Amino acid sequence: MKTIYLVASGDLRASANQKCQAAQAALEKDLTAAIQKEGHTVKRAHPYDEAKQHGFIDSQKYGMEVFRNIPADAPLIVAEAVWQYSHHLLAGLTTHRGPILTVANWSGTWPGLVGMLNLNGSLTKAGITYSTLWSEDFTDAFFLKGLRAWLKTGKIKHDTSHVLSLKKAKVPAAAAKIGRAFAQRLKRDKLIMGVFDEGCMGMFNAIVPDELLHPTGVFKERLSQSSLYAKMLTVSDEEARAVYQWLLDKGMTFRLGTDEATELTETQVLQQCKMYIAAVRIAAEFGASTIGIQYQQGLKDLAPASDLVEGLLNNVKRPPVYDEATGKELFKGEALPHFNEVDECAGLDGVVTYKLWRELGYAPENTLHDLRWGRHYKDQNLDAYVWVFLISGAVPPEHLIGGFKGTSSERQPAMYFRLGGGTVKGVSKPGWIVWSRVFVENGKLKFDTGLGEVVKLPKKETEERLSLTTSQWPIMHAVLQGVSRDQMMARHKSNHIQVVYAPDKVAAKNGLFAKASAMAELGLDVSICSKV
Repeated sequence: MKTIYLVASGDLRASANQKCQAAQAALEKDLTAAIQKEGHTVKRAHPYDEAKQHGFIDSQKYGMEVFRNIPADAPLIVAEAVWQYSHHLLAGLTTHRGPILTVANWSGTWPGLVGMLNLNGSLTKAGITYSTLWSEDFTDAFFLKGLRAWLKTGKIKHDTSHVLSLKKAKVPAAAAKIGRAFAQRLKRDKLIMGVFDEGCMGMFNAIVPDELLHPTGVFKERLSQSSLYAKMLTVSDEEARAVYQWLLDKGMTFRLGTDEATELTETQVLQQCKMYIAAVRIAAEFGASTIGIQYQQGLKDLAPASDLVEGLLNNVKRPPVYDEATGKELFKGEALPHFNEVDECAGLDGVVTYKLWRELGYAPENTLHDLRWGRHYKDQNLDAYVWVFLISGAVPPEHLIGGFKGTSSERQPAMYFRLGGGTVKGVSKPGWIVWSRVFVENGKLKFDTGLGEVVKLPKKETEERLSLTTSQWPIMHAVLQGVSRDQMMARHKSNHIQVVYAPDKVAAKNGLFAKASAMAELGLDVSICSKV
């Protein structure tokens, strides 16, 4: 390798690309310097666009144009300091014959790690061979060792010794029995996954092919976000006000202002309340046990963000919603598990978790987070690598310290959410969790899972972590058991990670093995990625 081509996929939204351009330029400068020190040249395959004020590939159409001018056998780096839409590149990468390396800077401020993990998951699903690397400043020994290996051989081998096939694990008999029986009933009785438009933000990895999903007993009901919006128009102002008042009565705080462009307003919140009611009614109409709203494309131009809606749906205790005709309360005493950004892998995981945890007698609220970033933390009480799990707001208040009273709602960042809308913001409570991810590889559904502990950090550290990521969103401080930072990055095939609490460590272990056994019975290839 002497001349290495470099591409950078970005967002579809110009505002996000423009705001993140400086971070991308800094990454490319440091990465290029590291490569040049090894005696190689970097050629950027697409220029900075003066009119657009950024240098990202911002559409599938443009991505195809760029790849027409890249030699098919050339070594290629996809460098990401930002959230990116994977489908911008997939068409070109499917026919690229040269070695491919995905690279991200280790930073939480701009979600390049999240973007790269989504791309990695999408490449894995598509069967495209690639290598991957990450670094804080592109001078550390881990990065340089990996870079030199790729420059020499076109491949990087990471340590994934933490991964153990369920078939080789010592599974408690009682947990295995519970999990298998649960899965057999699920396959027999079947359930419906309501999908409000597929393919959010180019997340190819988040679409589960029907032929892989059906053997699990789960079947998609394809719904349109236009139907959700139309249903919102039938919800009365009084109904929306009742949901809002219910939240206020529970002690939830809304950080309101008057500027629609930059602040959260009551009008935005009431629109979100209408979306919440509409979503529950449509789910009931179609018999869905779980739903996913895409939002980011299409609905974002019509309504405020869906995250407040999603967090409420994921909570067992939530504002009541009644049938328009009969007045019957819908899904009374139950959550309606929602998979953020219509990530169907998370949808399958979430609904299985919810129903199995109900059966085990555990609190069933679960959610996905972005595997956003992390760093080591040490004080007199803790000495561990603590991950920042962060998502745009779709966390159930049950997960947060203080429940609804510890929950606030702030306006979504304007660069992503033009019409605003509130989040479900708070700090996740300490406790044991089971984390997991469903993904597609080699034409099969796979499932990774492990144990984690949510820890409580000092207020100052929490606030600093929020300031270095996205302060309006809910945060979880997670310590993963028996998995290093680099092992997690090397193995994880998604930007998302599913989490659910258990009463204690023993219960978490039992739950993990029960769920792993259930997933295996459903036909997934299961791996334990933790010390259990």
